[in-house]
Amino acid sequence: MSRCAWPLLRRLPARAALALRHGGGSAPRARPAAAASASSSSSSANGDGGASRAPDTSLFVPVPLKPGLGGAAEEDVGAELTRPLDKGEVLKNLNKFYKRKEIQRLGAENGLDARLFHQAFISFRKYIMESSSVSADLHIILNDICCGFVPPGHVDDLFPFFLRHAKQIFPMLDCMDDLRKISDLRLPPNWYPDARAIQRKIIFHAGPTNSGKTYHAIQRFLSAKSGIYCGPLKLLAHEIFQKSNDANVPCDLVTGEERLFANEDSRQAPHVACTIEMCSTNTPYEVAVIDEIQMIRDPARGWAWTRALLGLCAEEIHVCGEPAAIDLVTELMYTTGEEVEVRNYERLTPLTVLDYALESLDNLRAGDCIVCFSKNDIYSVSRQIEARGLECAVIYGSLPPGTKLEQAKKFNDPDDPCKILVATDAIGMGLNLCIRRIIFNSIVKPTVNEKGEKEIDTITTSQALQIAGRAGRFGSSFKQGEVTTMHRDDLAQLKGILREPVPPVQAAGLHPTPEQIEMFAYHLPDATLSNLIDIFVSLSQVDGMYFVCNIDDFKFLADMIQHIPLNLRSRYVFCTAPLNRKEPFVCTTLLKFARQFSRNEPLTFDWLCRHTKWPLAAPKNIKELVHLEAVHDVFDLYLWLSYRFMDMFPDAALVRDIQKKLDDIIQIGVCNITKLIRASQSAAAPGTAEVVAEDFPLSRTERDPRAALERHGAASTEALSIAVEAAGLRRAKSARPSRLGGRQEELKSYGRGSLANRLLREGLLTQEMLRQLESEWQDQHRNGRYGFGSKRDDQHSSKETRKKRK
Repeated sequence: MSRCAWPLLRRLPARAALALRHGGGSAPRARPAAAASASSSSSSANGDGGASRAPDTSLFVPVPLKPGLGGAAEEDVGAELTRPLDKGEVLKNLNKFYKRKEIQRLGAENGLDARLFHQAFISFRKYIMESSSVSADLHIILNDICCGFVPPGHVDDLFPFFLRHAKQIFPMLDCMDDLRKISDLRLPPNWYPDARAIQRKIIFHAGPTNSGKTYHAIQRFLSAKSGIYCGPLKLLAHEIFQKSNDANVPCDLVTGEERLFANEDSRQAPHVACTIEMCSTNTPYEVAVIDEIQMIRDPARGWAWTRALLGLCAEEIHVCGEPAAIDLVTELMYTTGEEVEVRNYERLTPLTVLDYALESLDNLRAGDCIVCFSKNDIYSVSRQIEARGLECAVIYGSLPPGTKLEQAKKFNDPDDPCKILVATDAIGMGLNLCIRRIIFNSIVKPTVNEKGEKEIDTITTSQALQIAGRAGRFGSSFKQGEVTTMHRDDLAQLKGILREPVPPVQAAGLHPTPEQIEMFAYHLPDATLSNLIDIFVSLSQVDGMYFVCNIDDFKFLADMIQHIPLNLRSRYVFCTAPLNRKEPFVCTTLLKFARQFSRNEPLTFDWLCRHTKWPLAAPKNIKELVHLEAVHDVFDLYLWLSYRFMDMFPDAALVRDIQKKLDDIIQIGVCNITKLIRASQSAAAPGTAEVVAEDFPLSRTERDPRAALERHGAASTEALSIAVEAAGLRRAKSARPSRLGGRQEELKSYGRGSLANRLLREGLLTQEMLRQLESEWQDQHRNGRYGFGSKRDDQHSSKETRKKRK
């Protein structure tokens, strides 16, 4: 090529850079009218005037780009036109390019914020410096800049090449508009065209626990030609399934792990009872019942209630739940053009909050239920009860549904000697229990906040009412319900909690659909599923009536199986599997399931038996009981996957048979739970404070807080102060005025300290200990003392410290 051609080659990139400066270049893609309309209609809800929200670019993972090793032909073209590049001069000019404010501004205009611009430049520089050859046009520009054939400002001519490289390592820059449209969640009603094609009648049955609201909705369900019941628990779905068929209304059961048909030939019945995640939004029904609608605000599962409320194709939708959800449901239905009829219900039996606490287990009487918020408290209380010669039933969340029902049946049976129930808040819904009096063992509960952080906090009014309302159930042998606490100090606070109005439900949950994630993956084929979800949530736009549900569990599973080769749809299904990520055995099993699935090897009954070491014996201690519960969860996981991948999980019937046998074995363990506790504690090392590790055990086995701290090497003033501050945090939501003022507020930031959490987690600090520490701490403050020494002592200590430093 003649040298006269060089100026033309040099000017082409320069013109491109100039066009980019003035907004020229390729014409932007036209925005669909629907998208523009949606943006303008929800601008006020987003509070951004309709402008797209800036993405969180920290989630953008660069695609590795290998330096060009260069073919001979490519290298010859660059060398023939110019000369070999002087890498030292190239490096100097690249650094000048990076520092140019004009270049940084151009980068920002093209979607490169400071972080992305820096990452892209580092990659661009590395690519040029480590490549044995680059494209001919880039080679010519670099050579001309280094040799001074162009004015110094023409270093800007590198920008088109830099931008091209940036879009190669950050492919999302080229399709940001498309990604924003896919993740636009501002009009969820439009996702369900079948429901929008009919005019639905919405009836809200509002009332407290034990008010008959669900009963009236179910009566309409039974009288309809076809219907669907959507409940939050398998137990509730199973109860409606049984009631319907007992009333000669053929009804199928659909849960994540089970399908039962009313008809022997497996024909679909006109009625179906299901867990809410399993409801069909394509099948037409005359009547639909959505139970516990207030759970639409649930950080993890709220999306399922939103989907059912907006998407069910039923002529009548009967919604049951707390009055706190009326306003939100009305607002949501306003966006669909549907009106809401509200039917209010009052509690059918009186509920009395007693003026005295139980204070001692010696004061228990028939029909009492002690509510605890941890397994360790369950174990401790049940052992103390049986030590008094009383028999008690035990119900907690991780027990299999069959075991819960058997324990409930045992407690309800008037001829059974078991007259006391010890339970967690799992009794709040799904079980019909004949309870005379609810006794709160404590009023603080382990929770996970919206950021996924663990906290110990006072129970909410909604939770307290849900649990307390189980006392004095209509139709039971107790015509009146009673509520109290185990400890006198908690009673006033419980009364305050129960008096407070339940705050209105503010927003409904949403969750990315498989189709949305598939479209994202089409644009970002090199991104991991966890990264796709992160970017989706970062770009998603919702209006004020919705929120995106917590996706931590999904991301945990996505990261866990990322190294296993699966197609996107299968990977998504595995990541939505319902399991507790705190159970290592269940998580390990899912990993093995996914690995064998990826090899196209069916997971047979024999394989599962080998993995779980089936058959299993009755548990000899609490640790073995906990393991049996985990194995039950593994069987549930197998059954859940068998309905999604029938060919790869072919032995569902056999697994269901052994799961029923395992349920019987677990029931034996629960019936002998005090023996298991004794066996566990006798086998444990001296000084062990807990039966089984939990995230938030609140056991009452350790009485001396200072001894507990000393065992952890934390008997210092500061360590004990942190423990006291945890006690202060417990009262943060109390309605009682605090005399500690700003000092207590200051301590809130320490209440979740690592030491306090560790001591709670290991069962070395209990409710009673925290209460005692808080009381001591308050007494010391009233006497003008700070921490665990007087102000004078602190001043003296500070002076001594200063002297030592000098």
